[in-house]
Amino acid sequence: MSAPKILFGFHAVGVRLKTAPQTVIEVFFDPGRRDARMRQFLERAREAGARLVEADSLRLAKLAGSAGHQGVAARVEPVEVARSLDDLLDALEDPPLLLVLDGVTDPHNLGACLRVADGAGAHAVIAPKDHAVGLNATVAKVASGAAETVPYFMVTNLARTLGELQERNIWCVGTSGDAPRTLYEADLKVPLALVLGAEGAGMRQLTRKTCDELVSIPMRGAVESLNVSVASGICLYEARRQRG
Repeated sequence: MSAPKILFGFHAVGVRLKTAPQTVIEVFFDPGRRDARMRQFLERAREAGARLVEADSLRLAKLAGSAGHQGVAARVEPVEVARSLDDLLDALEDPPLLLVLDGVTDPHNLGACLRVADGAGAHAVIAPKDHAVGLNATVAKVASGAAETVPYFMVTNLARTLGELQERNIWCVGTSGDAPRTLYEADLKVPLALVLGAEGAGMRQLTRKTCDELVSIPMRGAVESLNVSVASGICLYEARRQRG
């Protein structure tokens, strides 16, 4: 059994209370905060049967590892969204829509990517173990609950995993500023893995070579690239638009 972990912020804790209340061990809250949002949150926590523990801001910050806790944190059992990528793909009835992140090490960026993946209905997010950030409390806070709902798989060898996806007839489309075709010219209705690199460095060379196709996001202004979470949103929602 995995060790309990800490979630913090209204969204992250609220989503867990809604989707898997049985995994919430205890909810810590700042009794000094008595606004409507806190009252509604505590009411929801009580309805879910959570054990409530008063904690001042200092203790909450220590638990969360961040001052951005909003006055709430929770100790929870990990939720196993899916045992493995293979299990998830075997169970899908719709054409897969996957987001692959190469070199995204900033927890705020990963949290935002998970949030947009959840919104666009992506089936999973995949990242390499050695060039990525894990699901820490900051990621969960920024993801606003999406870290609880979108499967996140960290793989040992990203190029090999892309090859395994290709064996399943999943088309791997990478983004690159110098690609000959734009995102809007590509067929994204097929079983699809969208591959994005970190802002600045982009994808590693081997990852780039492994992709079936490279596309660009048209840039009309002075900046040369977008934040990876913004680029992820553009790509995922274009795929969703094409799929109707």
